[in-house]
Amino acid sequence: MPKLGVNIDHVATLRQARGEQEPDPVAAAAVCEAAGADGITVHLREDRRHIQDADVRTLRRTVSTRLNLEMAATPAIVAIALDIKPDMATLVPERREELTTEGGLDAVSPSQYAAVSGAVDALRAAGIPASLFIEPDAGQLDAAARMGAAFVEFHTGAYARLYGTPAGDAEFARIVAATKQAQALGIRVNMGHGLNLANVRPIAEIAGVVELNIGHAIISRAVFVGLARAVEEMKAAVTL
Repeated sequence: MPKLGVNIDHVATLRQARGEQEPDPVAAAAVCEAAGADGITVHLREDRRHIQDADVRTLRRTVSTRLNLEMAATPAIVAIALDIKPDMATLVPERREELTTEGGLDAVSPSQYAAVSGAVDALRAAGIPASLFIEPDAGQLDAAARMGAAFVEFHTGAYARLYGTPAGDAEFARIVAATKQAQALGIRVNMGHGLNLANVRPIAEIAGVVELNIGHAIISRAVFVGLARAVEEMKAAVTL
């Protein structure tokens, strides 16, 4: 069965809305781990809109499972990752005006390839496995393989948005095919974005998927049932 990584960014979003100390994402991470999360994911954005540098440093000391740092492939953020040394670094695209990550990283275009491959090289040299957050696309996978990425994380946003429709079925088939291609290339596969209790099971059943990173659905559900129960429900949903 795939592992469950819980993204706690939106706990920090709520904190930053008031500029206070609560809710504390570090405390949230501890609740998630106690409830069965296999890892904690945070995105240190360049604009620091939610997770802050101090959060990541404290989480590096306190997370007892695995800390996955989502990050842009920029020199400043790469330097922070090299200093903190998360258990995994996932390179993601960033646009200042976006509400959330809107799609996969473009690892193919010449303008992006050099920056992303340079970040992968630096992370690998420091012993940090690098993952690329990409669309389930053959060209993107080939680029990831050339860079030597240990993992990819497929963007499941289109699948989640179209779930229950013929277009959703087609997107699911694309994800399955891309997973097989990644495995043939020796790249391990994670998935995330838009997954919730209603649509996660088919993704969890894809053979060989290592981890599902889920945040918004869990934090949203926690408003009604509490964070521990929300994590427990999702863990049950991905357990085969």
